[in-house]
Amino acid sequence: MTTANGVRLLAVGLAAALSVCAQLPLEPFHDSGQGVTAAYEGWFQNADGTYNILFGYYNRNQKQELDIPIGPNNRIEPGGPDRGQPTHFLPGRQWGLFTITVPKDFGKNKLTWTLVANGQTAAIPAGLDPLWELAPFKDAGDDTPPTVRFEGAPPVQGPRPVTVSLSAKMTEPLPLTVRVSDDAKVIPGMQRPRTPPVTLRWSKFRGPGTVTFANARPPADKVDDPATGAAFNGQATTTATFSEPGEYILYLVANDWTGPGGRGFQCCWTNALVKVSVK
Repeated sequence: MTTANGVRLLAVGLAAALSVCAQLPLEPFHDSGQGVTAAYEGWFQNADGTYNILFGYYNRNQKQELDIPIGPNNRIEPGGPDRGQPTHFLPGRQWGLFTITVPKDFGKNKLTWTLVANGQTAAIPAGLDPLWELAPFKDAGDDTPPTVRFEGAPPVQGPRPVTVSLSAKMTEPLPLTVRVSDDAKVIPGMQRPRTPPVTLRWSKFRGPGTVTFANARPPADKVDDPATGAAFNGQATTTATFSEPGEYILYLVANDWTGPGGRGFQCCWTNALVKVSVK
């Protein structure tokens, strides 16, 4: 990646951060009672010429988790209200959770994600402005996102998630096992951390009840997997328990040493979604 591209990515990362911060009130943080603001992270192109628009969000509550069903209070238009967005919102800033694919001729059209929480409304437009183009598969230091593998599903790398389907019973914890690999690269000049190259976090993305993880941040224990050719290979296991039957989606994010949101540079992490039908 050229120096010019690196500078452009820095500018986009700063712009993304400022676009969210500019909407936040200059007041002390609150544990609850505040709104949720969608975050337009940027866009990137697919090999077939279509585009992916990447979204995250900022829940301005420090402790309050919110469930906002698809509908008037959680809608993306046009084409919605359901465009694959979350209905469960964790506290704080959550980077690049999902993408929406738009056609080659999307041009100057816009998508708008509207959220209403605690009586506060926020509507964020998103499009294909050239200043918001991302490079989520390789940063300026040639770092790439971790690769995530579930049994029976193709590997995935980057913010466009793989989706797998499982079934569970309310009376039994659901085992969740994932394999990860990574190039174990660090930012130039950065000392290699003592933590594993890949960190994982599970959370509820959608669903009618409460999801309890035995460990929402299970460690990726090192394993031998020469077939990947990666510097690091690991495996992590946890369980999920559901409070009531229904259809759920669980979200898994795999971060490398760049950390959540790639420290604002929109690389390098990988998303996965697990659909669970709970009987």
